[in-house]
Amino acid sequence: MASNGENQPLLSGLVDSTVLPNNAKSLSKRRLRRSKSAPSAEFRLSDIRGDGTLQRPNSIFGKIEPSIKNVSMMLGGYLGIGTFVFLLFRDDIEGTKTNPIIDAMYFCVVTMTTVGYGDLVPNTNFVKILACVFVFTGMAIVGLILGKAADYLVEKQEIMLVEALNKHNKVGELKTIKDIETNRVRYKCYLAMGILLMLMMVGATVLLTVEKMETIDAIYCVCSTITTLGFGDESFSTGFGRFFGIFWILISTLGLGQVFLYVAELFTETRQKALVNWVLTRKTTSVDLEAADMDNDGVVGVAEFILYKLKEMGKITEDDISVVMEQFENLDVDESGTLSVSDLVLSQSNS
Repeated sequence: MASNGENQPLLSGLVDSTVLPNNAKSLSKRRLRRSKSAPSAEFRLSDIRGDGTLQRPNSIFGKIEPSIKNVSMMLGGYLGIGTFVFLLFRDDIEGTKTNPIIDAMYFCVVTMTTVGYGDLVPNTNFVKILACVFVFTGMAIVGLILGKAADYLVEKQEIMLVEALNKHNKVGELKTIKDIETNRVRYKCYLAMGILLMLMMVGATVLLTVEKMETIDAIYCVCSTITTLGFGDESFSTGFGRFFGIFWILISTLGLGQVFLYVAELFTETRQKALVNWVLTRKTTSVDLEAADMDNDGVVGVAEFILYKLKEMGKITEDDISVVMEQFENLDVDESGTLSVSDLVLSQSNS
């Protein structure tokens, strides 16, 4: 940088309180605070109507994103091909048989989710190789579903859950949005756990009524299924039970995986919040000021202080700052330490 910018704090051209009049200083501070406290654009754009009220999803299937459609098509293709292949070689699969089509699809789902009860098993080398191919392909599709479809469906019900929790408090719409932002991962955990509990109850009920299992055996079968343990001593053996299991096994195993993901995310977020709270509440020392003084001019500007605190919180790194500063220097053609329209025009003409 040229000498006229050497004594300015980092990014001082953007926020330099020393050259602003009092009213401009207060306006700048208000804008900074407002930008920190404003709800995220994701909720503003997708979940608020024109009159300022929250948009409640009519159904979890009301709006399916393209990525979800792609995953659904992949899942449908996998189940369709798997059912056809295993139906074609059904004589090479031994075990308790019911309806050929249901058995083929049931075997496909049990293979895909790695439950592997053992009530249906391949007994030829070719079908064993097919099972190996389908289990790895199925696990990849399960990973895609966990990353997109399940997360999407849970997130679309967050607003309804938060409004239900805050209904007795009669809080406003913006308060509800802020609550969603603050406790987003926590609410996703609540939803995922609630859905999983409901699936476990439904599965146990079907095993009790359709498969005629004892209560303990039904609970045991549910737990061994959703954890993909699949001992095989208890499983679906009737035609209707297997037809139900085709959908229930897939959804419940995905549900448990989603719960684990959200719990891990919540644990990480809790530790991050604890770190942020420690950074913001501890006393600032002369050592901190020396470390924050990035241009070594003896004073710390607001931008330098913010960058230092963000680095302490682990939200940015020195490499992140270096990359941004390099871009700034490339745009600052006249080396004034500030950016203007003329700098942009000159940088574009030189490129």
